[in-house]
Amino acid sequence: MNQEHEVDSSFEGLKIGSKVREAREKKSLTLQDLAARTGMTRDSLEQIEAGELVPPVATLLKLARVLGVGMARFFEDEQPVARVSITRLADRHKIARRPHHHEGEVDYIYEALETRKPEKHMEPLFVEFRPLETGDMVFTCHDGEEFVYVLEGRLEFRTDDRVEALSPGEALYFDSDQNHSFRGLDGRPARAIVVVWGP
Repeated sequence: MNQEHEVDSSFEGLKIGSKVREAREKKSLTLQDLAARTGMTRDSLEQIEAGELVPPVATLLKLARVLGVGMARFFEDEQPVARVSITRLADRHKIARRPHHHEGEVDYIYEALETRKPEKHMEPLFVEFRPLETGDMVFTCHDGEEFVYVLEGRLEFRTDDRVEALSPGEALYFDSDQNHSFRGLDGRPARAIVVVWGP
């Protein structure tokens, strides 16, 4: 991985919040409507749309599904649909939590590895999982399935009733409708390719 590829920790350049708002307004939904359909709070949605809250992948997937757009819509402006899409290193944007983040906010760094094909069935991501104390892990769940391939570091995967540690070269596939969380082990980040599929 090129270490010179800077983390866009503020993620303002992507304007994810304004793209969520545009998609919501295009569907003629109020914030309260969107809250009811996603199970999120109105306050959280307001913070996302204002660019004050960094949404985790599961939240973006949920919003994309309800708003009838591909998750790629939040990372790039609308482009012609192509049968082949190449993502150059310069096209990638890292999303990370802010130094003073909100409770439940994303606690990992992620990059969408494909942002031009809005109707795709899979969301490929490069993810860096931070080393955390067990009590600081944020659990999430969403419809679909996930595949994780560990590139470097050791990665811990937790559900309500299972704990697994993965090393580089090892892979995990699981139903993502169960509570799950990850963290880097040994005081170091773990980096992985993650592919998320949502029905």
